[in-house]
Amino acid sequence: MLRTLSLQLHSAITSTYASGAHSVIFVNCPNEQIARDIARAILEKKLAASVNILPKASSLYFWKGEIEEASEILLLIKTKTSKVPLLSSYIRLVHPFEIPEVFSLAMDQGDVQYLKWLEESMEEGRAREPSCASC
Repeated sequence: MLRTLSLQLHSAITSTYASGAHSVIFVNCPNEQIARDIARAILEKKLAASVNILPKASSLYFWKGEIEEASEILLLIKTKTSKVPLLSSYIRLVHPFEIPEVFSLAMDQGDVQYLKWLEESMEEGRAREPSCASC
């Protein structure tokens, strides 16, 4: 937590991006409707700035000692690293899986304008569209 706060302070003072201030969270969902519902809910709660919904991932995994296979929908959630614990807890509450797949990777590099947009989008009343349609 202190590391995250120091990264945010460094970014604010120097007007540069500090590696690790933002993260991408990966979450698999059993179908597209559940993926959309989760994505919309976390955006409405300002827990993330952007969510990509990637169609049909084939998953193989161990569950209760057996190899299982399923088609799933992958969410790529872009957020502040400081929000990862709260976002993970929220997903566990609303996700239908007994143990949802939720993990994050800190962003090391990125376009400064996009990362600024990420930051602003999670503040109340300041959200605006990024300049590219694929973000």
